Amino acid sequence: MPIKIPDALPAFETLVNEGVRVMTETAAIRQDIRPLQIGLLNLMPNKIKTELQMARLIGATPLQVELSLVRVNGYRPKNTPEDHLLAFYETWEEVKGRKFDGFIITGAPVETLDYEEVTYWDELKRIFDWTATNVHSTMNVCWGAMAAIYHFHGVPKYSLKEKAFGVYRHQNLKPSSVYLNGFSDDFAVPVSRWTEVRRADIERVPGLEILMESKEMGVCLVHERKGNRLYMFNHVEYDSTSLSEEYFRDVDAGVPIKLPHDYFPHNDAALPPQNRWRSHAHLFFGNWINEIYQTTPYELAKIGAEP
Repeated sequence: MPIKIPDALPAFETLVNEGVRVMTETAAIRQDIRPLQIGLLNLMPNKIKTELQMARLIGATPLQVELSLVRVNGYRPKNTPEDHLLAFYETWEEVKGRKFDGFIITGAPVETLDYEEVTYWDELKRIFDWTATNVHSTMNVCWGAMAAIYHFHGVPKYSLKEKAFGVYRHQNLKPSSVYLNGFSDDFAVPVSRWTEVRRADIERVPGLEILMESKEMGVCLVHERKGNRLYMFNHVEYDSTSLSEEYFRDVDAGVPIKLPHDYFPHNDAALPPQNRWRSHAHLFFGNWINEIYQTTPYELAKIGAEP
């Protein structure tokens, strides 16, 4: 079964051209099944690009998924047209009465700020608390993961002397985890952040399990059984060119930035980068969707009432 998104969403045509099965609203109505309800709280400034990245991975599942795009009230992005937001997004206030099988909270370019300095922090705290009662499983990504693990458990983030930037080898610490089914023992993951969380702080919290880690970049993925939460601190969803776009953006702006680690062939920025993480990105999202399908209540109203 394909992913169901609005026909006019810019990602629609791109996904079709890439071979991702996309379902129109008309076709979805004809199928007498309950699609999985997945919400995407998109905190990134360029929302259109993030929509495509997430929809590409969610849409690779054989299950029918209905994707809802959500934004916070307390921030107006500069890099997404207002008419796009009005056409395709609902605010969290508009969807907070709903239940979701899965919910993704993205990163945001505010990681150098203290959490309490972020303009929408109070709203985001309410959203985190809401996921505990209205969402079966939540995936928190990059800054969204750092913010969530801080909100729920007080795990701090630490500023880095220079940006963690590039493609780094990571280790599969829990091959028996349902979220790592099919994963290699060693695999590449894109990293792009100015802060980090540390293993020692995570290990102090009962119920948190580290699933992926890099010797150079530290913790990558944490699972919390209570609440069905995943904390992904890096960017498996990135496109092949995402790191190069960030690099050349900073170069053009005169921002000091090193060449992304192990990304460009022969460390030559004139050569197109090769994607070495795509298969594991699809595995990770596919495993998450499958686990949701296996464990979520058939009746949406019962989400949040699970023991």
